[in-house]
Amino acid sequence: MKLKAISCVFYRLKNSCFVYGKILCSNRSSSKLPFRSLSSVSRSGFNDYYKERLSFNVEVPEKFNFASDVIDVWARKERAGERKKTVPAFWFVFENGKELKWDFQTLEYETKRVANMLQEKCGIKQGDNVMVMLPKIPEFWLVNIAAIRIGAVLSPASMMLTVKDLSYRFPSFKPTCMIAHDSVVDLIDQVSSPFAPKTKVIVSESEKRKEGWLDFHRLQKNVSANHKCAETKSDESMMVFFTSGTTGFPKMAEHSHASYGLGHLSTSKHWHDLASDCILWNLSDTGWAKTAYGTIFSPWLAGSCVFIHEMPRFSTSVTLQTLAKYPIDTFCAPPTAFRALVQENLNAYEFPKLEHCVSGGEALNPEVLKSWQDGTGLKIYEGYGQTEMVIAIGTFRCIEHKPGSLGKPAPTLDIVILDENENELGPGITGEIALKKRNGKIFGLFLGYKDDPEKTKKALTENYFHTGDLAYYDEDGYFWFVGRNDDIINSAGYRIGPFEVESAIMEHPDVVEVAVTSSPDEKRGEVVKAFVVLKDYPESEELKSELIKELQEHTKRTTAPYKYPRKIEFVKELPKTLFFQSEFVPRDMDRKQRTQFVLCYAEFKSIVAVQRERHSSDLEEKAPDDKDWNR
Repeated sequence: MKLKAISCVFYRLKNSCFVYGKILCSNRSSSKLPFRSLSSVSRSGFNDYYKERLSFNVEVPEKFNFASDVIDVWARKERAGERKKTVPAFWFVFENGKELKWDFQTLEYETKRVANMLQEKCGIKQGDNVMVMLPKIPEFWLVNIAAIRIGAVLSPASMMLTVKDLSYRFPSFKPTCMIAHDSVVDLIDQVSSPFAPKTKVIVSESEKRKEGWLDFHRLQKNVSANHKCAETKSDESMMVFFTSGTTGFPKMAEHSHASYGLGHLSTSKHWHDLASDCILWNLSDTGWAKTAYGTIFSPWLAGSCVFIHEMPRFSTSVTLQTLAKYPIDTFCAPPTAFRALVQENLNAYEFPKLEHCVSGGEALNPEVLKSWQDGTGLKIYEGYGQTEMVIAIGTFRCIEHKPGSLGKPAPTLDIVILDENENELGPGITGEIALKKRNGKIFGLFLGYKDDPEKTKKALTENYFHTGDLAYYDEDGYFWFVGRNDDIINSAGYRIGPFEVESAIMEHPDVVEVAVTSSPDEKRGEVVKAFVVLKDYPESEELKSELIKELQEHTKRTTAPYKYPRKIEFVKELPKTLFFQSEFVPRDMDRKQRTQFVLCYAEFKSIVAVQRERHSSDLEEKAPDDKDWNR
């Protein structure tokens, strides 16, 4: 049955036996030329953009499960000798240099054991909600695939979340079970909520028991690998990601087994350009949709290897040494990482296997693109997408590059530019990026915002999905990013809602009012800036400096540390009008309204300057500085 299911899905990719079979191997470049000369050659057979738009087609079956229909099928291919075992499915390098390698057969075996453990010893059943708060350790991948096997609904959580963040997520997602690393269990236990998970599982290297928590490794002992995968419908809920909004706390973007489990076929073939003997290293942290993109669905759909190097903190030297030492051929990193890497002497390293580099999440300035290519001989291929979707637009290997452009729509999608009345606009006219339904559907699009039909209806209309991003396209069909249509701040690839930061700062006893906006930054694209009114205005620069540090540390403790304001300016008052419905700058305004609101007040020149600087910068650079990959 499963072989039939996978053939139903994969082998109906018209004229493209991309993922599985001998055509894939024959398309894989085997030239004896220096590796850098291969950077424009597709490894998956995606060499004709327009032909691919006409021919690439996926028929979604009624039932689909990524674990049984992808992982287990690749395991069977290994047993049959149809996939070379010289490249593992999972390759983990620990900080101390030790290595762990699993082929697909081992991955199948271990995830079936964890699935049995979750069902038999934790009581999790199909449809239950499971929240996972783990760093990049092998157990993260085991838990993800095991949860999919049993049909549970998974919600990855960043290791940087705080008690305040979890106090919102628990009643929103209502997890039945929480699986967490030992470094965050004390924090989780501080959350007081009637919706806190009843079952809590700790992943720890220590033998010490934690009261109220089940030990993952103890539960794993003596568990059978004989497991029957749940029969999940393609449109059944599989994953929920929290994604920042401007009018409140994060929304819950809900994905089905098909939207991500199959939707990333396009990410895999068209952007990552993967084959079954590829080794992909993606630097994204757990807890974000980009991790699902680049370390689960895209590589394993292609039968590729997921490579992970344990790094508690990002290190340019460790990253470059790893690329030089290991046979990594595909490298995915956020622009912030590439900006840091090009500061090193790239000519001091040799990357004998590296062929393909991709990035997404924010703007990559032309000088970084040039520096990387000068130092490695390789281009960086940028991609645009959001948590709600798969790869949507990209600078694919088979199309000409236009520096600063987002590229062209993925072959699976129709992308248009809309005005405020949903009229489709022509070349050169700025409007909102929207995904247009093709035969009544949008491939790889989420189900909606969980438990929020109003926001879902606003974003997903009869014919379009509204991204909230502004852009235009040129006569050649290339898209150029202009800015966001809301106030989301994109700092180093992290999407940050101003409301969340304002709420955190307002908890400080000395703060009377606060307004948060973005501020341009050379390294991070933009950073969070807070305008703060205190009970007592600080007159001296020394006192201001002390208070800035205090508020920054307070914000880090109150919400996820990446959200803290890197810039703080103290003002004696914020602008107020009859339109104020709270002590914050109104969040129901879009960017244009918000800017006009602030412009009414000459004394608030600092905010005006920020908004003007950002707006002019967006128009001049036309760079994708506000895409949502939830790094």
